Amino acid sequence: MSEKTVVILIESDYYEHEIWYYHSRFTESGVNARFVSRLWGQDHITFTGHEYKVPFECRDSFETITDAELDNLAAVIVPSGIVSDRLRYTEDLSKIPPASAFLQRAFQRPQVIKGIICHGLWLTAPVPGLVKGRKLTCHNNLHGDALAYGAEFVDQDVVEDGDLITARTGNHAHLLARAILKRLGAV
Repeated sequence: MSEKTVVILIESDYYEHEIWYYHSRFTESGVNARFVSRLWGQDHITFTGHEYKVPFECRDSFETITDAELDNLAAVIVPSGIVSDRLRYTEDLSKIPPASAFLQRAFQRPQVIKGIICHGLWLTAPVPGLVKGRKLTCHNNLHGDALAYGAEFVDQDVVEDGDLITARTGNHAHLLARAILKRLGAV
């Protein structure tokens, strides 16, 4: 049996408790937690957390993940907070931001679980229709965004809709991780 890998997007202003939880919870369940970001041609970037300004060094880029690698991922997680807002930056407004394009590629693979929590929903905005018609939850502040994206908002802490699992806030990371691990048979 090959090792299961969950890719977790990371950027500055990440919610430390959520990211620490994913690292510990997936690892203890025998699932590889692979943190990726946009490295802007550098070999690494050190991001800082939101609450405690804890540094997090990232040496892995979603831009180098091939289609074959993506086909074999267990899940892709877009975390809470400002991570998705930072990752949806693009220099060329005529193109989808690289992180949103990566997420779009993940959505094209139903065997890959997509976990989106809280403000992570923002990363879907540049790809019209990505969550259209899908049941999901998000931070209450994004209720209107979810409706504008054509999603069906469900007022629950965790919502599962096929290969899409969403959670309301970063404080619900344990529920998102549990749902993903259950799907992977790792609970």
